[in-house]
Amino acid sequence: MLCALALITAAPMAGARDQVLAVGSSTVYPFATVVAEHIGKTTDFKTPQVEAWGSGGGIKFFCRGVGVGEADIALASREMVASELQQCQENGVSDILGLRFGWDGIILATAGKGPHLRLTLKDLFLALGRRIPDPNGEEQLVPNPYKSWKETNPTLPDVPIQVYGPPVTSGTRDVLVERGLIRGCKSFDWLSALSQSDPERFRQVCGAIREDGAYTSTGENDNLIVRKVGESDQAVGIFGFSYYDQNRDKLQASEIEGIEPTFDTIYSRDYPLARPLYIYVKAAHADSIPGLEPFLSELMDERASGEEGYLIDRGLIPVPAPERKANAEKIRELVEKRQ
Repeated sequence: MLCALALITAAPMAGARDQVLAVGSSTVYPFATVVAEHIGKTTDFKTPQVEAWGSGGGIKFFCRGVGVGEADIALASREMVASELQQCQENGVSDILGLRFGWDGIILATAGKGPHLRLTLKDLFLALGRRIPDPNGEEQLVPNPYKSWKETNPTLPDVPIQVYGPPVTSGTRDVLVERGLIRGCKSFDWLSALSQSDPERFRQVCGAIREDGAYTSTGENDNLIVRKVGESDQAVGIFGFSYYDQNRDKLQASEIEGIEPTFDTIYSRDYPLARPLYIYVKAAHADSIPGLEPFLSELMDERASGEEGYLIDRGLIPVPAPERKANAEKIRELVEKRQ
């Protein structure tokens, strides 16, 4: 459950900072940036500073400590894990508000002139897994030998597996592994059995992405992936729905398990690679950083992230109305608690 995640409140900060600092997910970055610009234009507060470090990198920075030199908000395209929460608490970041503010889908896109892929999760694992089941049928793992999509599945196009995707610090990559590769890996009965008998070994096997050049990490720059795919007639790019939504004129999205990624299929969770988006707020900064409460309130306001909000035009999929209302109430309570 998303709520204040600890009971201890950090000591007040010394010094001052007059600008909100939010760091993290490149998927959440464009939404937070639009809201930050709105704050800068419509209020007396400075435009919040928003930086794309990836979910993992942003959370790590967020958890460094409390004070004017530390981030106020972590943007994440996945939920914080236990080890990250522990790191936060060890560094005195012990009162955190976590909010799920939207939904997104991980897209595998090709150029408009490129091949249209209709993939299963099994195809995804066989194309991107570092080690896969022996193609000869033996129940053993071998380094991924596949060079083309057709080799993974005869129904797919005979084009090279050339994928541009996020780095290890990215929440998009984490979810791609969790909801894509690992589920595809379980399509092999003997590996599915391994998930029960030796979960750690199973994750090592099924969660590793190949490093032989078929998958290229481009850093925390989804616009770069969009450009590389748009300039190619064969490459596949992996990024959030909003980047695809803003570039439909030059991209096409692959089907996953027979389902196209659309606003409706992500909102309904029918699309297999749908995932929630989060922000994490340092409660100790709520009464110390000018503009933090207006920024949070605007981000969660109906006119921004509601069903008719301006972020919807940017590709955000909203959370249900009761959750939006609860988010706004949690922000109000956070501010009142710190006054």
